Formats: sequence, structure tokens, C-alpha cells
Amino acid sequence: MPFLVFLAFFAFLMPVAGKFFNKYNPKIILLVGSVLVGAGWLIAGIAVNYVVLLGKGSYYLLVIAYGVVAGGGVGVVYGGPIACSTKWCPDRKGFAVGSTVLGFGVSAAITAPLATYLIKAYSVPSTFLILGGAFLVILVLISLVMKFPPANWRPAGCTLPAASAAKNNFTTTAMMKTSAFFALWFCFVVGALAGLMAIGISKPMGTGYIGLKPDDATLVIIAFAIPNGLGRPLFGWLTDRLTPRYASILSFVLILVGSLGMLPAGNTSLDFSVRVTCFVFSFCCLWMCLGGWLAIAPTTTVTFFGPKHQPNNYGIIFSAYGIGAIAGNLLSGYVKDNYVDQMKNGVLEKANVHPDAYMIIFYVTMVLALVGMVVAYLAMKPPKNPEETKSG
Repeated sequence: MPFLVFLAFFAFLMPVAGKFFNKYNPKIILLVGSVLVGAGWLIAGIAVNYVVLLGKGSYYLLVIAYGVVAGGGVGVVYGGPIACSTKWCPDRKGFAVGSTVLGFGVSAAITAPLATYLIKAYSVPSTFLILGGAFLVILVLISLVMKFPPANWRPAGCTLPAASAAKNNFTTTAMMKTSAFFALWFCFVVGALAGLMAIGISKPMGTGYIGLKPDDATLVIIAFAIPNGLGRPLFGWLTDRLTPRYASILSFVLILVGSLGMLPAGNTSLDFSVRVTCFVFSFCCLWMCLGGWLAIAPTTTVTFFGPKHQPNNYGIIFSAYGIGAIAGNLLSGYVKDNYVDQMKNGVLEKANVHPDAYMIIFYVTMVLALVGMVVAYLAMKPPKNPEETKSG
């Protein structure tokens, strides 16, 4: 529950923060978000530390601190670097955005083992406090150097005409009247759902479904952060080169291939090494797809709807991430609670995990990937600005 609330506030505070990035100095907005992130983690540590004194109040305080405060803070902070990178690199928006959010992708490879070490060396409350203090200091210092370039600024050698950036700037209201907006939003939901669902079940699938040892499963999950991170600059570059339509279709091909790859992974008659290979390959595809969409979506937003209102426009688009995150976590959790755990307990069948249990999830992602391909092909194209048409 704390994590679901975190994801929800992360996604839905982005458009709120986005309204202020063009009105105020981005340093101010980022400093506010940084303080919220650090404070949320620190208060969460206090909540866990005083669980005996607070009773159920500790749980509710944890949800509010980690989910609402820290999650909201990440929603405020996340859009700033993306907005800055698109303004500083108008001729290479996709690669710039992908490279920026690369840090968001590879962070799991750093924070996961670090948190595990701190929990073993100290405790869960102390880990919240240590990381919260570190996040507060680091984010505040980084926020101080963030700024937008001057109006109509262009980098040396930029081939983008000065007038083109302002030619097709959609307001948020105008953006939401286009079919391209709904296509992008739906496709982002599918990409986020598939990727975050994979992240949520990676370890239980690795141990209970494939048969990896817990330590080996942890190492594999850390390795998954690599394609997740590299997918961001790669798909940002592909969005620039292939257009958002074909980059989106390619991402859905990855989801389809990754989902199909889980079919042999569940075949217990195959050699264990073959099953592990299929599992790793499939989840690399799914993790890369999530990373890819965190570059495709902001790049497509600024490409289709212009840079002027990008922070607010992408904030609205990013609500798709929140929907996909919640749906993906609920889907994987429902399958685990109602099928996998019952099968492990012998309620449905005396087996550790029935091969068909988790595959319910991948049948869903296969269908969504096919639907996403059709939607992307038909509707993912540059729209005409209704406000521009009216004025002309």
C-alpha cells in the first residue's frame, strides 16, 4: 500500500508541478520537491522506528510519509530535469531526455544493494533515515544548478529553425482535444503496465517459478536494471530517428516477444539453463520497454505538442504511468494472492507454483501489446493545433 500510494502521488503531482515550471525559476520548484522527498523518507523512518508506541498509527504515518510526501516530492522533482534537457537540446530531444532519465533507470542497481546492506548492518528504520538524509542533501545541491536556457536559445550548430519550436505549441486544453494525445496516453499505460508488472514479480518468478536461489534471483534483478536504463537513451534516439509511431510499435514488439518468451520458461520438461535463459531474456525485454517508454512519452509530448507548455503537458501524459503502475501491481498481486499462493499451499494443486499461474499476466500483456501496435499505427502522428487553426 505505501508503494502504490507513492506511485499514485508521483504520477498525479507531476501535472501540478508542471504548471509552475514555466512561471517560476525551476530551482525553486525543485528545491520544494527535494525537501518533500527527504522529509518523506525521514518521517517514514520515524514511523517504522516507533511502531510499538504508535500501533496502527505507525502504518498510516508510513503510508502518508513514504506514499504521499515522498511520492509527491518525486512527482515534483521528476519533471524538472526532463523539461531542462528538452530546452537545452531542442535538436536532439529524444536522446537528451533518454540520457536524463537513464539515471532514474540505473538507480535500482545502486540503491537496491545499498539498502539491503544498510538494513542488514543497521535496521529498517535506520535505513530510511540514512537514505532520507542522503537524498535531501544530494537533491538540494543538484537543484541549485538547474536552470532553463534563455528564450529562443539554440545550441551552436543547431539545424532547428528558430521559429519552428514555437510554431505548434499546444496548450494543455488543446492537446487533450487531439487523438494523438489519447493514443500516446493509452500506449504509455500499456508500456508502464507491462514494465512495472515485470519489476513487481521478477524475484518471486525467479525463485518460485523458475527455481533460482534467492541470492541468484537478486543478482539477476540488479542486472535487469541495465536494459531498463539503456532503453531510455536508445528509445529516445529511436523516437528522434524513426518517429514516435514506429518507436512505439517497436516497444510493443518487445513486450510481445518478452511475453512469448515466458512460454518455454514455464515448460518444466526443458533443461533448467534453457528456462533461466528464456526468463532472463523475456524480463530484459520487459524492463527495457519500461525504460523506453520513459523516453518515448516525454519526447513525443514535446515533438507533437511543442516545448512551451511541455512541463504541464507531460505531467498530464505522465498520469498514464500512474495508471499503468497501479494496474500492473494490482494484476501481479491478484494473480499471486489468488493463484500462486494457493497453489503453493496445495489448495488448487500440490505444486510449488503451477506453470499456468503467472502466465495469466503474460497473456494479458500479449493482447495489450497487439492493441497498442494498432493504436500507435493509426493515431500516433503529429496533430493539428485546433487553437492555431481557429486563429488562422
